[in-house]
Amino acid sequence: LRAPKLTENVKTAMIMKGGNTSQTVTQALKDIYSLKKPNAVLYKKKNITRPFEDSTSLEFFSKKSDCSLFLFGSHNKKRPNNLIFGRLFDFHVLDMIELGIEKYVSLSEIKTSKCPEGTKPMLVFAGEAFDVDNDLKRLKSLLLDFFRGPTVPAVRLAGLEHILHFTALDGKIYMRSYRCLLKKSGCRTPRIELEEIGPSFDFVMRRTHLASDDLYKLAHRQPKALKPKKKKNISHDAFGTKFGRVHMQKQDLSKLQTRKMKGLRKRKGGVDSTEDEAAAAPKQVKVES
Repeated sequence: LRAPKLTENVKTAMIMKGGNTSQTVTQALKDIYSLKKPNAVLYKKKNITRPFEDSTSLEFFSKKSDCSLFLFGSHNKKRPNNLIFGRLFDFHVLDMIELGIEKYVSLSEIKTSKCPEGTKPMLVFAGEAFDVDNDLKRLKSLLLDFFRGPTVPAVRLAGLEHILHFTALDGKIYMRSYRCLLKKSGCRTPRIELEEIGPSFDFVMRRTHLASDDLYKLAHRQPKALKPKKKKNISHDAFGTKFGRVHMQKQDLSKLQTRKMKGLRKRKGGVDSTEDEAAAAPKQVKVES
């Protein structure tokens, strides 16, 4: 089961709490577990460990449960209502980011119908900071890994039901969860309405442990068999338009029938200047496929 594969299994997350937790942290872990199911393992017992000081305990549980993602909740006076999102590479911690919960609304507090278990969410990231700040760039990558779910070849419109929205603004990260409602619009395309279903978080970033650039690059390396083969004479422009280059043999343009015009009449003893230029045209032409 754990042998190397070209296409890896769906990433599973282990969700655990530390030695000291609050009611807020405990409920938050349960709510995130419900979003992540069935690709998650929830540990109910307390684990007396501090991931930023010693990650051996996390690496042990990762190997035991075959999980490459983790969420660790803790609470103390210095860092109240604390969540640590992290991921592992080859059963060693790759990177982890600590977020503090400033405001939280649980799933049960929002009285609306929820999405079915295992629904693949659409992930939306708003805020310029996600593309500028190095820590938030890595947080975006980590959250994508954590919540993206299985890779599917196709989706149906009715399956686009769950939206997770992350906003970075003024040093805080806001996480909201919505249900996508398809309403009648009088035309073929339905009208979209969003209904908040919870949970809702206001996070503030605390400590970070980021992998070096070399290790991060190694973790993202793809096997050669999965890399798309480059096709000859095909290119794409900045807008994704596909172009093909066609190679042609040299043509004898002296026998080409053209419109009879006084200015294009042949001179005695040779061809006109227009045909000379045409004969010198390149052999390759670029056409849009």
